[in-house]
Amino acid sequence: MAEELDLTEQDSDGGSEEVVLTPAELIERLEQAWMNEKFAPELLESKSEIVECVIEQLDHMEENLKRAKKGDLKVSIHRMEMERIRYVLSSYLRCRLMKIEKFFPHILEKEKMRPEGESSSLSPEEFAFAKEYMAHTEAYLKNVALKHMPPNLQKVDLLRAVPKPDLDSYVFLRVKERQENILVEPETDEQRDYVIDLEEGSQHLIRYKTIAPLVASGAVQLI
Repeated sequence: MAEELDLTEQDSDGGSEEVVLTPAELIERLEQAWMNEKFAPELLESKSEIVECVIEQLDHMEENLKRAKKGDLKVSIHRMEMERIRYVLSSYLRCRLMKIEKFFPHILEKEKMRPEGESSSLSPEEFAFAKEYMAHTEAYLKNVALKHMPPNLQKVDLLRAVPKPDLDSYVFLRVKERQENILVEPETDEQRDYVIDLEEGSQHLIRYKTIAPLVASGAVQLI
C-alpha cells in the first residue's frame, strides 16, 4: 500500500477539488466517516468517493497478495488488515442503510428540498434504495391495513408517522481544529444562550445540533 490515490471532494464554495491521499490517509478518512456515522443521530453526507477508492485499494491489495510467496508472514498480516478494513467499510454502509430505513420519509424530503449545488446526503444507490423502500412501505400499508379502513382514513402522512432524527441528543466529540465563539442554546427557558471556544485536542459532551456543521466540515470528530 504505497501508492497515492486521487480523491475528489467538495470545497466550502460547493465546487470540487482533487485531493491526493496515501492509502493510509484514505483508510483514516474511512474510519473517521464510520465513527461520525455511527454516533451522529442523522444521516450524514455520503462519502461514496472514499468508499469507491477503498474498494479499489482492497482489490489492488488482493492482487498483490496473490503474487506473494506462500507462507510469508507478511501475507497473513496484510490479510488481517484487509479484513479489518472490510469490517469498517461494511459497518459504515450498514449503518447508513439502517438510518435510511429508520428515517426514509425525512431523508427523501430533505433531498427533495436540497438547494442546487449542495452536496447530497445520499449516494445514487442509496437514493434509489430509499425511494424503493418508501414505495414498498406505502404499498404494504395500503394492502394490509389502509384499504380496510373508511375512505377518510385511507391516507397516511409518513412524514408525521415516522419519527425524525433527534438532533437534540448529546454526542461525544474530539476537536481537530480550534473553534471560537460556538453558540450553545439553552436547555431550559430559565437559561440563556452562551458562547464557548473549543480547543484543539479537547473532548466534549454536547448537543449534536450545536456542532453538526463542525462534523460536516471535519473540524470535530465524533467518538
